[in-house]
Amino acid sequence: MAIGRLSVKVGKAGKASPHAAYIARLGQYEKRLEQGEKLEASEFGNMPKWAATNPLHLWEAADAYERKNGTTYREFEIALPREMNPAQRLELVRDFVGQEIGDRHAFQFAIHTPTAADGGEQPHAHVMFCERELDGIERDPEQFFKRYNSKNPERGGAKKANTGKDPATRRTELKELRGRWEIMCNEHLVRGGIDARIDMRSHAERGTGLAPEVKQLPS
Repeated sequence: MAIGRLSVKVGKAGKASPHAAYIARLGQYEKRLEQGEKLEASEFGNMPKWAATNPLHLWEAADAYERKNGTTYREFEIALPREMNPAQRLELVRDFVGQEIGDRHAFQFAIHTPTAADGGEQPHAHVMFCERELDGIERDPEQFFKRYNSKNPERGGAKKANTGKDPATRRTELKELRGRWEIMCNEHLVRGGIDARIDMRSHAERGTGLAPEVKQLPS
């Protein structure tokens, strides 16, 4: 069975541009590639005009202008099946981004393939997206991250999704997100003629009687 894992993380002000450089393995993070790791793929999309050719411009603006106690990005960190080849993994990530983000948010993703503790590949994806919703209104970087104006949207910033949700709602949404990932990932495994499947349920939910395993990270 392939590994099923999907976590959701958020970044605070000052964290977006360094994290974008980290997942794209730019600058100081380029050294990671000298340690046997592969940057299997790196893409971005739905960027505002002023960040159309360089996604770091978006994340730098988020760090500079998003409210100090707000989030500058939301991220899906997803384990990918090692049974797939790189082209199959890229197609899977693209399809998942299209389903979950579509044309509503600016995004950037990268697929990393380090060596796992057992000596095999440990492919995984980092999918960053800006929670500010795209509404067709052109805003400069500073205005883009201002407070949304519901009566006159063109005078305020882009509306921010995922705000004001209680913990129970977020837990439910995360479980539903993992369920959608399981369905899509297994559909791609079937399409690729691969026997492996993922199961996002816990051992308790599956009634296996097993205890959770310790994560086997490359470090």
